[in-house]
Amino acid sequence: MLIDSNILIYASQSTHAHLRRLIVEWVPAVSTVSYVEVLGYHQLDDEERQYLEAFFRLTQVLPLSQDILDRAVALRQQQKMSLGDALVAGTALIHELKLVTRNVEDFQWIQELSLLNPFESGTLQDTKSAPDEELSNEQNAQINN
Repeated sequence: MLIDSNILIYASQSTHAHLRRLIVEWVPAVSTVSYVEVLGYHQLDDEERQYLEAFFRLTQVLPLSQDILDRAVALRQQQKMSLGDALVAGTALIHELKLVTRNVEDFQWIQELSLLNPFESGTLQDTKSAPDEELSNEQNAQINN
C-alpha cells in the first residue's frame, strides 16, 4: 500500500490513533512527494512532527524514477491534476500498490489505480471524523502545494 499525504497528516493527530494502528499493520510505502508535503507542512505541532519523522525513518520512501515521471506526465496529459497527485498516482501505478487516501475523488478516474479510503463506512470502525477534525480545503491545498 502507498499512503497519501493526507492520511499521514491525519495519523499524526492524536484524534486518529486508529490510523496509526492500521499503518503499522499495513507496512506501507510512501512517495518522496508525500515525504516533502508532510514534513514540509507548516502547521505541524511538535508531537505531530516527531511522529512523522519517526514514521519516515521506519518506512520505505519510494524515490522518483523515469518510469514514474513518464506515468505522471501521461496522467496529466489525460486530465487536469496537481503535480503532486500525478507523481503519487504514478508511483502507486508503477509499483503496483493500492493508494490509501481520503481524497479518492482526485484519483477515481484512473481506472487501473486501486484506491482505499480508510474513512469510508465499513473500512474502519468508529472513524468518521467530525467536520472540525477534517483537513480543510486550505490545509489540503497547503499540503499539496
